[in-house]
Amino acid sequence: MLPSRIPHGRTARRLEWVHLPPRLRRQVEERLGSPVEVAESAGGGFSPGFASVLTCADGTKHFVKAASTIAQRAFAESYRDEAARLSVLPASTPTPPLLWSADGGEHAEWGDWVVLETAYVEARAPQRPWIEEDLDAAETLALRLAEVLTPAPGDGSGGGSGAAPTPAAEEMAAWPGLWRRLDHPHAVEAAALARRLPEVVVGDTLCHTEIRDDNILITPGGTALVCDWNWPVAGPAWLDSLLLLIGPRGDGLDVEARIARHPLLADVPPEDIDVALALVLGWFSTCAAQPVPSSSPYVRAAQAWQRDVVDDWLGERRGWR
Repeated sequence: MLPSRIPHGRTARRLEWVHLPPRLRRQVEERLGSPVEVAESAGGGFSPGFASVLTCADGTKHFVKAASTIAQRAFAESYRDEAARLSVLPASTPTPPLLWSADGGEHAEWGDWVVLETAYVEARAPQRPWIEEDLDAAETLALRLAEVLTPAPGDGSGGGSGAAPTPAAEEMAAWPGLWRRLDHPHAVEAAALARRLPEVVVGDTLCHTEIRDDNILITPGGTALVCDWNWPVAGPAWLDSLLLLIGPRGDGLDVEARIARHPLLADVPPEDIDVALALVLGWFSTCAAQPVPSSSPYVRAAQAWQRDVVDDWLGERRGWR
């Protein structure tokens, strides 16, 4: 077990409802059909964008995100992309569906804001440290995603966020080269693994790629859903199931036993799994070394923790210890 000092569930530094322009608040309330009485900001994640559960005077609850294309351009683009991606997901996808979105770039009355609402779900995040019961639910979620999202959905236009997703090998093309700048006792072997990217991380499944505790919701009935579709790619059906195990591995659960009996991972050649882990290790090592952004004070600590978990995991699998 690798202790984590990250305040899970309290990592975000977000805009609050009262920080939104009065005109924008009125427009959101008009779309919701009732005045907002209570706004509870989502504490998980690492984005500074507005993301809150809004309770209205009529008793309804809504989950709304918003970001300014001027003050928060990168995050506004992310929300814009997320709305487009959600719009092409099959209805059977285990994720809160998109209800509506508004974009000032297309409709001037929304000014410089991108806003979207996804269905509110009464749910909680997985416990941290991870427990077996929550990982069971999350594993079922990852398997369901692979089933529903193969082949990867898209509008077939060849462009835009609603188009067929970028292949993982293309999206991650620069990752093997990251090892040239990393100080690691087994950098040569890790780099050799990472260079096998084109032959390993291929497939026609839409992979979420950020399937971790702050993006997972578990309902009172024990069903898990995934949210925040910021970095999906087309890749192997097993990729999300593997990435899911990083947090539980760090929290001390026996993930190798799960791999051995997993419907997808059990048949993956062990070295292919090592290739994926080497790629992720290079990525987290590079990101963790970057300056801490003022808008997300815990993101580097989270990346450093995942780096250390994957480093230990890959080292154990390769006999580097």
